[in-house]
Amino acid sequence: MKSNKKLKPRTDEHSEGKIRISTQSSQNSSLLEHPIFCFRYLSQEKEYSLSSCQKEQKAAFADTISKLSLLTWQQINSSGRHGSGYEKISKDSMKPSIPSHITDDINLIAFRFCGMAPMIGYKEDAIFRVIWLDKGFKAYKH
Repeated sequence: MKSNKKLKPRTDEHSEGKIRISTQSSQNSSLLEHPIFCFRYLSQEKEYSLSSCQKEQKAAFADTISKLSLLTWQQINSSGRHGSGYEKISKDSMKPSIPSHITDDINLIAFRFCGMAPMIGYKEDAIFRVIWLDKGFKAYKH
């Protein structure tokens, strides 16, 4: 028998019908993804910008991004900090001012891109947002 009743969509009072995904499950699911690199917030300060890099530094930057793109975040997490891995950087140790979009809950991390020179930014799901290219090792105490 066919019922004439129509089902109403189920809503949750607290979410007002919106689906919310916890950051924890989102972070865990991104571990199996390959990194995506975003340059939207890359510093334009001369000392930390891409335009102030020398030709070999730009080439090393492109090579590093290419190599990291072949790995998953899980593989990157298990790599050494001076290899394909990264290290966490304290916001308190940063010399350039922290952009306002970087909130307290965001961890800064650094990958090495040219010798030991770090590219500093943060991971958001599978995206790595590059903020500074620290060619002169002046952005934080090393």
